[in-house]
Amino acid sequence: MPVKLNAMAFDHAKKLTEEGRIVLDDRDEWSEHRPSAADENAYLEEHGFNEYARWYLGIGDEMGEETKGRYKFPYGDFERVHRCGVLAAEVRAGQQKYADIQNATAHLHGLLDGRQAGNR
Repeated sequence: MPVKLNAMAFDHAKKLTEEGRIVLDDRDEWSEHRPSAADENAYLEEHGFNEYARWYLGIGDEMGEETKGRYKFPYGDFERVHRCGVLAAEVRAGQQKYADIQNATAHLHGLLDGRQAGNR
């Protein structure tokens, strides 16, 4: 089953961006900024899967609801939206032909670049 857009996560990312809870970093920085498995586990233990899901723009049906593997396309560090995470998700969604996720990440990318332009 293909991965579909997690509308709840998309809305969460837009809200965080509007609030300025963002990091305007470059795409190449995602490998350093993305949460580690230990960070994910700690967040899950403290907040549960419902909150965890808000940080992943894609949901796959091949895994159970309370499994980390169900959630795809992370975009932040459980506190802020990272531009590098959005860009990485946008590229991967395009490669895997998930148009709804690619469109959502392109929208977020535009919002973040608008914020970045405003800071110049």
